[in-house]
Amino acid sequence: MKRCPTCNQTFEEDWLSFCTQDGTTLVDDQEATREPLPTIVSPPPPVATPIDQAAWNLPSAGTGGGPQQVPTPQPAQPAWQPPPPPSYIQPQSKGMATASMIIGIASMACLGPIPGIVAIVLGAMTLSQIKKNPDTVAGKQQAMTGIITGSLAILIYGVGFIIYILFVIAMANQ
Repeated sequence: MKRCPTCNQTFEEDWLSFCTQDGTTLVDDQEATREPLPTIVSPPPPVATPIDQAAWNLPSAGTGGGPQQVPTPQPAQPAWQPPPPPSYIQPQSKGMATASMIIGIASMACLGPIPGIVAIVLGAMTLSQIKKNPDTVAGKQQAMTGIITGSLAILIYGVGFIIYILFVIAMANQ
């Protein structure tokens, strides 16, 4: 247990090293109980003589006959406060962009044009979300890769399908 030598507040958290009220370095409570705390004595208030008291209500020379202005006290400085804990930033979401990229690459490999269409749709949805919420959604490069590879897969399978039909027609004519 730790204790603040200034305000005598005790803290059970061992990780604290400074008082949360005034910023004073904390001491172990066992060490502090051995010696009594020093007494702080405030200075005595100023004593006004009868001449000073009479002069307080006299008009001053430069103010035009009104009572003397007593300076107003300055406001006290606020007590030291520890800084607030850091805010935790949520990591950006890249799930749909990564899925678009993986499906697009897989459709290029041999899965056909339907995964290519899925990759294009997922990539387009991700780009739309990135445009609306750039702080929470990321993965523009992965989404673009998914769209490009999905488009190439559709193009390759489309050209292959056209060549197949032309080949079938040519074989039927013979």
